[in-house]
Amino acid sequence: MPTSKDSTALTIMDSPSPVTDYESLGDAFAFAAAHPPRRGADPRVTIVVPAKNEAANLREVLPELPPVHEVLVVDADSGDGTPEVVRAARPGARVIRQTRRGKGNALACGFLAASGDVIVMFDADGSADPAEIERFVDALTGGADFAKGTRFAPGGGSHDITHLRAAGNSGLNKLSNTFFSAGFTDLCYGYNAFWRDLVPLLNLPPVFAPAGEEMLWGDGFEIETVINCRMAALGLWITEVPSVERARLHGETNLRTFSDGGRVLRTLVAEWQRVGRQRRSRRFGLFTPEPVADVPAPLALDTGVPEA
Repeated sequence: MPTSKDSTALTIMDSPSPVTDYESLGDAFAFAAAHPPRRGADPRVTIVVPAKNEAANLREVLPELPPVHEVLVVDADSGDGTPEVVRAARPGARVIRQTRRGKGNALACGFLAASGDVIVMFDADGSADPAEIERFVDALTGGADFAKGTRFAPGGGSHDITHLRAAGNSGLNKLSNTFFSAGFTDLCYGYNAFWRDLVPLLNLPPVFAPAGEEMLWGDGFEIETVINCRMAALGLWITEVPSVERARLHGETNLRTFSDGGRVLRTLVAEWQRVGRQRRSRRFGLFTPEPVADVPAPLALDTGVPEA
């Protein structure tokens, strides 16, 4: 990727062997553990790409990505030959298979397998512009902990969002900013980047248990709202990065305006209640770390686990 004098050069990884199938999770996590994260002006960048039957899009998206430390595709056991497509489109990219269903589980697996210093969350459908990655990295090296993409700040935009979804997003933004004293302008946008050393603080669902078809809170599309809320609740430095959302290249979107909006609303309430419990525990000197992927029992019983 060309870089200007004032921008961050993205560290390039020594080319590993091309993928032949899926990399074992044990090997992937061991590789990440052998490369502890560090912060600095020249970070190693990992692009995490969750994918489910996105081979047609990956064939076009992967060659567009800049030369970074690593590209990590997390596949949902797709039946469209994703590993072979990745091998052809992006030699040297890594491919792992997620442990359960859902975008949240795919991202959690990718975060743990990442060996870079910075993690970029990047959709496989072509809606994210690879040329913007440098802006996200610059925001982090400029001091931010979390670089949050936004379509609604000056310089941002969308070729995909409908008026109804934009209106719903605006209302959810206001609620999240009230709950978490945040300044989000685009809560429901998944193009983000953050320092890898923050992964343990996010307390995301464990990737190995339970296995199979059962899903945990955070395994679905609610993951992006969970991450946004927890970054804000931790009091981290969040910088919004203007981004222009492109139209999906191939296939139909998995987004459902009303069901996804309801899921985000339930997530906001659950995360607000979670923060409230933590504050009450600290006030009375009873604070202990919450179980991973904790969610208030009444809410969990009422909503169940969102579909993948």
